[in-house]
Amino acid sequence: MIHRVMFFLLWFFVWLMLLWPPTMQYIVTGIFASLFVSFITVDIFRSVYSGSEEPGPKKTGRPAFPARLFWFLCYVFIFLWECIKANIDVAWRVLCPTLPIRPGTIRIRTKLRSDIGLTFLANSITLTPGTTTVDIDKPNGYIYVHVLSLKDGYEKEENRQVIVGRFERILERVFE
Repeated sequence: MIHRVMFFLLWFFVWLMLLWPPTMQYIVTGIFASLFVSFITVDIFRSVYSGSEEPGPKKTGRPAFPARLFWFLCYVFIFLWECIKANIDVAWRVLCPTLPIRPGTIRIRTKLRSDIGLTFLANSITLTPGTTTVDIDKPNGYIYVHVLSLKDGYEKEENRQVIVGRFERILERVFE
């Protein structure tokens, strides 16, 4: 029951932020819409986090929901910051044609194992301008990324982690 209340409050907050400033009509509509969406999504969300296909609460060794929610919010802000930086970098490369562009594909080892964690990581890389996820090799723990400007030394592990490391550490706390 507490999950349903938390989801209702989350969706209602999102509704109000999207339709700011609130009026009585928006508030009443938002209550019904938030109730409907939280009723539909809470079981899906709990089944994803329990690692099971069956809806409902499960006992796992993972952190509690509030801690995961906190790390997810941290991920959103870090993703937005990285996306802004990458947009500026790509725009600068377009405006200054003398900057080097050396496209290439690199293989990066990832610690993430869950489907949803790998999906978030791949989408984070792809949505950040200048990089695109090409393939995920889940059994071997690799992700293949196409980079707009391949720098020397990308074959070293510490340099490859520049691409996934910024997202992987937080996504591991959220989804693993």
